[in-house]
Amino acid sequence: MKKLTQVLAAGACIMLLSPLASAQRAEDREAIEELMWRYARALDTFDPDAYAALYTEDGQFGASENATQGRDALWEMIENLRAGREARAADGDPAPPMYHMTTDVWIEFVDDTHARRHSYWLTMNAAGGGNPPGIVAVGRGVDHLVKVNGQWLIQMRDVAPQD
Repeated sequence: MKKLTQVLAAGACIMLLSPLASAQRAEDREAIEELMWRYARALDTFDPDAYAALYTEDGQFGASENATQGRDALWEMIENLRAGREARAADGDPAPPMYHMTTDVWIEFVDDTHARRHSYWLTMNAAGGGNPPGIVAVGRGVDHLVKVNGQWLIQMRDVAPQD
């Protein structure tokens, strides 16, 4: 009888906690979608402060030995892109707006504070500066995300995974 009571109690706990876990997963998915939307906007607007803030302190873009790692280096990467575009525009060759997009996204939760976001990505230039619109690059990516103090952040953005 004691064993049956324990099994029934465990089942009741699972039934009661399951909706809470589902609600948390839904909140985490929404937070991750927002994180990656802010990522694309920071990149498209060449905002180094917003871009670097989306990563963990030791976060990195890329998975190779040439990866850009750490918030300061990530800030500098975007600032250099922004400065290059401004210099090009000052020389009479303005670059058209750039748009970074992802599709076929699957969020894989590793545990409560770690997730991987799998996607295909596409970078396009809009028409401008005498240039037609066009595809700049395409690929597949895996973002390694971590929840720090209740906030999802990018730990590593791998835009060319080897698997």
